Amino acid sequence: MEKQFHIGDVLSVTTGHLVSPRHMDGIYDILNFMTGDNLFTHQLPRASDECKPHLLEQHPQLNDVDASGVTSENWQKWLDQQVARFGEKLSVRPIPEGRHEFRNPLDEATEMMGSTDKVIPIVI
Repeated sequence: MEKQFHIGDVLSVTTGHLVSPRHMDGIYDILNFMTGDNLFTHQLPRASDECKPHLLEQHPQLNDVDASGVTSENWQKWLDQQVARFGEKLSVRPIPEGRHEFRNPLDEATEMMGSTDKVIPIVI
């Protein structure tokens, strides 16, 4: 199964710079698709680390993309250059089964914070 994603969504994961034209929605969409999970915000860095090597394997032409000079002022111009270079959309496949660690988001947040006193679940 493959799905088309904007090059900005893909490059946000591979470069670590938020250059998705849909901002965080693009990040959630690509990482949820690739992992088969429904990720919470604090889980995105781990999922991104899991997905990045698979994106670069699927699209080795992105290995040398340098986003180190991207700022909040120039990101759109930089992204337009990448669209001209690679095309607007890329096909993406999910990561192989067993490569994503499914974790309870509350347990993971508690572990990240180091204490159950710092994580307060709200039940609606």
